[in-house]
This record gives sequence, structure tokens and C-alpha cells, in this order.
Amino acid sequence: MTMIDFLSGEVLLIDKPLNWTSFDVVNKIRYLLKHHLGIKKIKVGHAGTLDPLASGLVIVCTGKFTKKIDEYQGMTKEYIANVRFGATTPTYDLESEPDGTFPFEHIGKNDLKNVLTEKFSGEIEQVPPAFSAIKVKGQKAYELARKGNKVELKSRKVTIHNIDITRFDMPDVTLDIKCSKGTYIRSLAHDIGKALNSGAHLTGLRRTCIGDFSVDDAININDLEKKLFGS
Repeated sequence: MTMIDFLSGEVLLIDKPLNWTSFDVVNKIRYLLKHHLGIKKIKVGHAGTLDPLASGLVIVCTGKFTKKIDEYQGMTKEYIANVRFGATTPTYDLESEPDGTFPFEHIGKNDLKNVLTEKFSGEIEQVPPAFSAIKVKGQKAYELARKGNKVELKSRKVTIHNIDITRFDMPDVTLDIKCSKGTYIRSLAHDIGKALNSGAHLTGLRRTCIGDFSVDDAININDLEKKLFGS
């Protein structure tokens, strides 16, 4: 790829590692472009945030292709989600310690299947996590939540196109999920636990697809510089 390629517009598929933010990925690519190509200014943006504790596909656009970010953000997403029953956390994942414990021995695989079919299929109402980047009176919700403020977010309609159980080993299960833009998998895990008269939180998440883009075609962040510039 040349400077002209990046300036005219490129779409990069990145396999984001754990503990990186989506903005870390963007900043890394921006730095590499400036360093290797001698570009002082270049537009770089990502098409959809992925939590630091999640791995997988992030679409990064450069140059004129940043105009396509909204289009890519609107595409369906696919995830592999690891969910643990028996406990909830304030962040709905492993970022925080458990704040409640619940029985889970009563949950069978058929119970989970039935709940997923009846309550988590098609268009559903979902309340985003308090620990999210949604703005509340000009501040990010997670900033308020971390200060101990009570954060109340409005529910929103999202669509679960498909959800399959690929592992059932209570208290841990793995779900393959295909969903619309704006779906919080952390909230989905929390809500599934509640629907089964238990509690649940996310213990692992990997985004595998965005539309027709697959993580199988993505560049590992550790190999990014070599694959882009051969160094």
C-alpha cells in the first residue's frame, strides 16, 4: 500500500486484542501512517467500538473511506459470547467484581433454549449498561457510574437475528449471536440471567463478523506494521 492508497481511502480489517480500546487501534494506525509515509495529517476512524475486554474484528477506515463509517456501523454484527451464570457485576462483565450471587442449578439447556427463543429473538427492548459510553447530560455514562452516581438509561430497540448455544457447561455457556447495530452483548448476558431467575455476566467476547467482513481476513495488531509496510 502506498501513501496515495491511504489518502484516497483504505479499509483495514483489524483483529483487536484484549485490553486495547478501539481508539488505541486507530491511534496505532495513525502513528504508523505518519511515521512510514511522512503524512502529517490523515483521516483515520473506526466503524464500531469494541470494549477493551473484547477481542475481534474492528473496521478502520482511512482517507475518503472515513465517509463510509456510518454505512459499516449499520451492518449486522456477529459475536462469540461466554456467559457465566450465578453472579452479576456492575459492569455486566469481568471489569468489576461480583455484586450479587444467585442459584443456577435449576437451569437446564432446554430452559435456556426456551428463554432465548421466547424473549431474546427478533426485535427486543434493551437497556444499555450504566458503564457505557452513552452520553447523559453531556457526560459519558461510565464516567458518572464510576463516581458512584446512579445512571438511568432509556431502553432501545435492537434486533437479535440469531442466537445459538454452542457450549453448555453450567455455570458457563457459550453463545453465537448475530445482532443489529447498537446491541450490547453485556446487557444481553445480564438480561438472560435475570429471565432465568438467576444472574449472569459476560466473561469473554469476540466479534467475528461485521456484515460480510470476517475476522478471518483481519490483520493481527502485532503484525500490523510488518504486513502494511514490510518492516
